[in-house]
Amino acid sequence: MAGEHGDRIVAQSGDIGLESTARLLVQRACELGGFGWLVNNAGVGWNYGLTNPGSMSALKDTTAAQWREVLRINLDSVYFLCHAALQHFCAQASGSIVNVSSGGGLRGMDDAHTYATAKAGVINLTRSLAKTYGRFGVRSNVIAPGFVDTDMVSSVLESELNPFANELTRFMVSPMGRPGTPDEVADAIYFLGVEATYCNGAVLSVDGGSLA
Repeated sequence: MAGEHGDRIVAQSGDIGLESTARLLVQRACELGGFGWLVNNAGVGWNYGLTNPGSMSALKDTTAAQWREVLRINLDSVYFLCHAALQHFCAQASGSIVNVSSGGGLRGMDDAHTYATAKAGVINLTRSLAKTYGRFGVRSNVIAPGFVDTDMVSSVLESELNPFANELTRFMVSPMGRPGTPDEVADAIYFLGVEATYCNGAVLSVDGGSLA
């Protein structure tokens, strides 16, 4: 998808968990013109736990530093970018925010307690933004993907733990029997961000029916 619009994409590197990065991104977007849509999709998940052991563990086995770092990346980043973008959106009386949470933010998890907490926070922050800023012409919605075939879970899909390689387990993970694709998640983001003009405060599960 990005390849089709390469001439319209401007890359900007930075630590998304820092306020300075958020301010820079919004400033660059405003300079380019027509800034009216924010997607918060940065985050860490399963694979992060392989390089940072304990960060995706249950609470008893999670250090305070690991707790703070996962919250910084997965939740603080959403605050920083929404905070910066809202200054612009409210001034122009229009804007659309789509925050990416997770199915793990809608239910308890056996492990990855910090991740689940951050993703639940994204959902309730988005709902609160919708109630407060809808009157200023700013819509805020959230998607909650399930198991999606991305680098975040590549180590699982490439290992003997892959639940979709087993006929007995793949429909237990998703009633559709397969992981989602990035394009399917992107379609949901586009729907809420652009097409669903009366959706505000919505939480859209994109999980093949896992939470049905």
